[in-house]
Amino acid sequence: MDIMELILIIPILLLSLSLHEYSHGKVSHLLGDPTPEMMGRLTLNPIAHLDLMGTLVLIITRRIGWAKPVPVNPRYYKNPRKGLMLVGLAGPAANMLLAILFSLILRLYLAFGNFTMLRISYGLTSFQQTIITFLYLAVMLNISLAVFNLLPVPPLDGSKILRGFLPHRFDRYLNQLEGMAGMLIIMLLAFTGILWRLISPIIYFVLNILI
Repeated sequence: MDIMELILIIPILLLSLSLHEYSHGKVSHLLGDPTPEMMGRLTLNPIAHLDLMGTLVLIITRRIGWAKPVPVNPRYYKNPRKGLMLVGLAGPAANMLLAILFSLILRLYLAFGNFTMLRISYGLTSFQQTIITFLYLAVMLNISLAVFNLLPVPPLDGSKILRGFLPHRFDRYLNQLEGMAGMLIIMLLAFTGILWRLISPIIYFVLNILI
């Protein structure tokens, strides 16, 4: 990653992770849980959400990463399992909405600029190339965050969604993977390249639809 790409990806990263975690907290709050607000997590201020390791991984990979999980208390929900599913879905949904928004902006920019594929390859000014690169990275990163977080491995959001579909007897297996155990599995998959091979076909499928 060159320095310009790093400069471009940082604001995207801050917005994407902050909105992801804010969405978790907001949905939990709407379901009657005061915990996110009490813990100061109903904010788009990235300082409240960023996790050092997750941010570094995201900067390095430009694909996967995480923020500090928003604390929620499902005992406040009328239906705890359904509530956790909705809370878990909120983060990836927010990233997909951002991806769609940035893709629409990119499409409009290309259309109004009358950019052909030839001009994109050879005829752009540095400013035009920067705008297109920024928007492309924003789309790619948000799709990647959404797909990555939907993996059904604790503590990722997909595990909360999966829990809502599984019978109660499977809860103990998911609970055993919460915390460090689940993170070790994710890190192992990431650094062996297995994780990217699993999720990249989905990411590029969605990317091709949006762009």
